[in-house]
Amino acid sequence: MIVIFGAILGAVTGALLARRRKGKLADILQYGFVYALMFALVGLFVTLIIHRNAL
Repeated sequence: MIVIFGAILGAVTGALLARRRKGKLADILQYGFVYALMFALVGLFVTLIIHRNAL
């Protein structure tokens, strides 16, 4: 759940950042994808840490 939330938050953040920098559609999509990937990866590590410490 944290991974999905991170991916959505990252996509929105990246798209808004590219749009603020006056990027074209390809720039907005690329920023959205890369930020979604990074935030999902962080969410994955957070999930792993939470599950490891729950035992």
